[in-house]
Amino acid sequence: MNINIRQARDEVVKCGKTIHESALVVGTWGNISVRIPDSEYVAITPSGVDYQKTDAESIVIVDLDGNIIDGELKPSIEINLHLAIYRARTDVNAIIHTHSTFCTSYAIARKEIPAAAEDLAQIVGGNVRVTDYCLPGTIELGREAVEKLGNRNAVLLSNHGLLAAAKSLNEALKVAQVVEKAAQSSLMAQLIGGAVVLSDDDINSMREFYLNKYGQK
Repeated sequence: MNINIRQARDEVVKCGKTIHESALVVGTWGNISVRIPDSEYVAITPSGVDYQKTDAESIVIVDLDGNIIDGELKPSIEINLHLAIYRARTDVNAIIHTHSTFCTSYAIARKEIPAAAEDLAQIVGGNVRVTDYCLPGTIELGREAVEKLGNRNAVLLSNHGLLAAAKSLNEALKVAQVVEKAAQSSLMAQLIGGAVVLSDDDINSMREFYLNKYGQK
């Protein structure tokens, strides 16, 4: 087996256990995918398989048209969603779709998560927009997600949950975690007068700092 495929499968399995253990998903809902380096393939979680029971061989390998390249199980129902984003955003190498409580609260209210927390502004690039409603698993949902995501790293799927997209699986996980925290904080802020949204200039400045100067470059 190609070593990149094996590594991608292992990464997806590990990430699945992490999002389950941290309550970003419950049961078998949510899904994860990652681009396989030096190929036109994507590794994606199977449909309806418990994260705690998922192993490397459960992860399905598909091409960007959705054809199964390797794997015995059906890929996630949201394969169209993932592939639409990969085709539209060459900078995105990993996607995590969660049903975390506070993000889902915004999604079912069809309200954007405001860019009020600095870490959200830095890692997402602005507020977290929400799609128009589309049935799960549809091509239309993929199109909506691409449009509302734009050049940002997170989007809410109306009445559904959160999609985090990033250059790596570790970064996508960080996006999902930060956005969930920001959603919780913003809801709590409503109890004491409401969240104060950051200015576009401040958001752009923090985003540039995060991308080019933050951490050990």
